[in-house]
Amino acid sequence: MIESHIIDIKWMKRAIYLASLGKGRTSPNPMVGAVILDKNGNLISEGFHSKSGMPHAEAMAFNNLKKDARDGTIYVNLEPCCHQGKTPPCVDKIISFGIKRVFVSIEDPDKRMSGKGIKLLKDAGIKVHLGLCKKESKELNKSFIHKNITDNAYGVMKWAMSMDGRVGLKNGKSKWITNKDSRSLVHSLRASFDAIVIGGNTLRKDDPFLTSRGIRNPEPLRVVFTKTLNLPVKSNLWDCKLARTLVVYDASTADEKFLKRIPEGVEIEKLSSDNPILLSNLLAKKGCNNVFWECGPKLATSAMKAGCIQELMTFIAPKILGGVSSMNPFSDFEFTDMDEVFNLNEPETSFIGNDIYVKSIT
Repeated sequence: MIESHIIDIKWMKRAIYLASLGKGRTSPNPMVGAVILDKNGNLISEGFHSKSGMPHAEAMAFNNLKKDARDGTIYVNLEPCCHQGKTPPCVDKIISFGIKRVFVSIEDPDKRMSGKGIKLLKDAGIKVHLGLCKKESKELNKSFIHKNITDNAYGVMKWAMSMDGRVGLKNGKSKWITNKDSRSLVHSLRASFDAIVIGGNTLRKDDPFLTSRGIRNPEPLRVVFTKTLNLPVKSNLWDCKLARTLVVYDASTADEKFLKRIPEGVEIEKLSSDNPILLSNLLAKKGCNNVFWECGPKLATSAMKAGCIQELMTFIAPKILGGVSSMNPFSDFEFTDMDEVFNLNEPETSFIGNDIYVKSIT
């Protein structure tokens, strides 16, 4: 029995690994992998969901079959779907191929679907095992799970700062605080996100490209969240051949005469206020499971206060910038007691050359 359980864990971990190969390309869908064994326990096929609109992991695995799967076993990291979307229901595939056992790591977080696929499998006489490698599966699809529970995109905020907590000099200059390897890591991190958010001030001061430098194709959606719409006539973000760009503005404060500055090809949306949670909700509706916030102090503070941020990534360089007026990563939260501050959890620290890289969750 113990040996059998170890084998089951092995194949579920394989399914989870396969699922991870779709990272950055499956939204609004989750990352899913599938492994099929024949009735004798031999691997006969596997697959993963490579991109939204493409076959689901189970369908891909069945398409790749080289032997009869009847009375076999399938391992999937997420409950098989039972609804007709862009692709047929995976539950129907599993039943039609005569699978005898199904190992599911976690249920579908969508309350409309959760448990229904498992019930249909059981009703068809298939033995279903739930919960294997649950922790790993939840971690892999934490963005998808968060979006389904909250209707908002999973937010990760990144900033680079000096050892004395400054993100730039008082004149606004910040290139470069961290080393080349840290900046390269940021490019690769961007490839795993559906959208990257900055504010109007960051666009005006830095004129960034906000791309993965070709690591991901297509590039993540680039988003500018502005209160005024007073954006530059020329900007690297206006080159929509490089990547899509979306400008979102606060209709209650923006001067819409500035809309004519924004070139054709750039997408435009308006919201009723500058509350960042509205932006997070909008991006979720647009199919974004996760969002990378690379904004300045004002928007960073608002996003934290609004609950848009679930994870933080901080790059700390061994430099001292000094100055009372130098830029901080956040504006004043107006805390009056230590009980009010944000307490971060599960910090992970590593070195990138001489830079320190810290990850934590809110």
